[in-house]
Amino acid sequence: MSRHLQRDLDSLHREILSLSGLVEEMIEKSIKSLYDRSFPLAEEVIAADELTDQKEVVIEEECLKMLALHQPVAVDLRRIATVMKVNNDLERIGDLTVNIAERAKCLVQYPNFEIPPRMERMVNITRQMVAGALDAFVGLDSQAAMNVRLLDDDVDLLNREIIQELQDRMKVSSYEIEPGLHCFSASRHIERIADHATNIAEDVIYLIEGEIVRHQSGLSS
Repeated sequence: MSRHLQRDLDSLHREILSLSGLVEEMIEKSIKSLYDRSFPLAEEVIAADELTDQKEVVIEEECLKMLALHQPVAVDLRRIATVMKVNNDLERIGDLTVNIAERAKCLVQYPNFEIPPRMERMVNITRQMVAGALDAFVGLDSQAAMNVRLLDDDVDLLNREIIQELQDRMKVSSYEIEPGLHCFSASRHIERIADHATNIAEDVIYLIEGEIVRHQSGLSS
């Protein structure tokens, strides 16, 4: 590897870590805004989306520039390709936190609406998946990435249970319908964040092992 390529890879690594930190912060704030019915906090998340979009574009441009200038092969090529994929997933997670924040704003007018208890567990697992996937990426740990994939089924199950509970409650009380639909959407957005964390974990496995594991039978994706 040339010195210039190594320098550019190091710079790219710093950029993707910066985006990761921003997105993780957006996850925390969006969830807090949902539970606290905080309009200002939800607005903070929405405002931060522009910065994530800008960072995503810069990272993609840097990746394309490196491919053109250095023409990397083997593991260096996989590393740049992986960063491009992780970059896209992080940007999509950022978009999903904005969607959660929008639902939180709508729930402000329903202070007595109870968020299903299962959602707290789903949120905690999703947080664990995002952090675990990013740690696996930084540490080049394929086993940690595999562990992240295994958690996705738990999130999917919890999401289905939450939706069923909300549907049951909406059938009983008309008050529950509108806030229930907003909560229904928020649950789905959280579940999608877990899906993107799974994608990142799979990209880490590709980076380390050179194997595409997405869509393999018997494993979540």
